[in-house]
Amino acid sequence: MKNHIVFLRGINVSGAKKIKMVHLKGVLKDNGLKEVLTYIQSGNLVVQTNMDSEELSRKIAQIIKTTYDFDVPVKAYAPELLQKLIENNPFKGEQEVSKLYYVLPFTNIDIERKKIFEKETFVNEDFIITDSCIYLKCNAGYGKAKLNNNLVEKKLKLVATTRNDKTMHKMLELANNPS
Repeated sequence: MKNHIVFLRGINVSGAKKIKMVHLKGVLKDNGLKEVLTYIQSGNLVVQTNMDSEELSRKIAQIIKTTYDFDVPVKAYAPELLQKLIENNPFKGEQEVSKLYYVLPFTNIDIERKKIFEKETFVNEDFIITDSCIYLKCNAGYGKAKLNNNLVEKKLKLVATTRNDKTMHKMLELANNPS
């Protein structure tokens, strides 16, 4: 059995798609997943399973659809991949970590859309797009940023979820030290 870090997109935001993490934890265990841990109410999980990340993402999405009667995009990561995303953050070390964000796409990034989007600039904000992550640096804070998850999704025509640096590190810590 291996731990996976799982991110859900768009739950418990402005009263929409409400899922209590304690309830979801029980539902996932009832459906055969082991050692389910949750972190805050925004859809962060660590799950132990023999499945690969893609199979786990599909299974959790289906469990949520069946249980709560709405669709939620789900993305699971092996801890090693999340570790690489954190280590490869091009902004780490040059900015306080509270200004760093990771936009995690649920599908591959289209090369042509990427090239067009990379030409844009934003005041007090910067970004770098890789194959597996869009790294954001929001100097005035994410709450004031024009460059946010919704804009990235619109420009790149994909579904993604965003996590701050603290959450990324905490999820990696939980996956590597689940007790």
